Formats: sequence, C-alpha cells, structure tokens
Amino acid sequence: MIDYDGEALDYDASRGGEPRAQATVEALERLLPRGRCTVLDIACGTGIVTRRLLRPDRTVLGVDRSQGMLRLAARRVPGGVVQGDASGLPVASSSVDAVVIVWLLHLLLDPVPYARRLVAGLLGSTDR
Repeated sequence: MIDYDGEALDYDASRGGEPRAQATVEALERLLPRGRCTVLDIACGTGIVTRRLLRPDRTVLGVDRSQGMLRLAARRVPGGVVQGDASGLPVASSSVDAVVIVWLLHLLLDPVPYARRLVAGLLGSTDR
C-alpha cells in the first residue's frame, strides 16, 4: 500500500497534475446533478479535483483518511474536507446527492459490488 502521507507533496504531479484534474472534472460534470446539490468526493486526496467541483449552488465535501493529503486538500477547499475512511464514512445516509470516487476504485479487488453498496447507502438508491 502506498504511504499517502509521505506521497502527499508529490502526489498530484505523479497523477497528471492540473491538466488531468481538469479533464477529470470536465468528464464528471456531465454526470453530476444540476442546480443546488451536495457532492461527496471519497478519497479526495489533495483536493485537486474536489476544488474544481465547487460551484455557487453546489456543496462539495471531500473525505480522505490520510492526514498528509488532507492538509493539502484543506488549503484548496477550506472547511470542505474531513478525515474518514471509505469503509466508514462520516456522512449520514441519504445526505448527499452525488458521490464521486476518482482515484480509489482501481485499488480494490472487486470494486463494483463495493461501489454499489456504498452509493446505495449514501444516496438511498443506485438509480440516481
């Protein structure tokens, strides 16, 4: 497993930096709800994508378990990140309108069932 606390300062550059973050958000925007909504960014890392998801009518909350990553994310999204683990999120069921998981699922052995359970628990349905 990667030492995300130790990797935090170099993490963005190792994942394509600002251009890849912008491309990621452009792809996500087509899938996110329009109008007033709350988006949860699970495993938000340094907040490089989380920051770009912010809109005047959109609340974005980033969650990550790495303190090193969260220190950087807190600079990008002041007041918008919390420490937590994807297996026990600090968010109430049905309290968000959308969930994004950008750079986590590839680390899981079987991500589809996990993602379905996670999203159903947070959104109350996998149909949204």
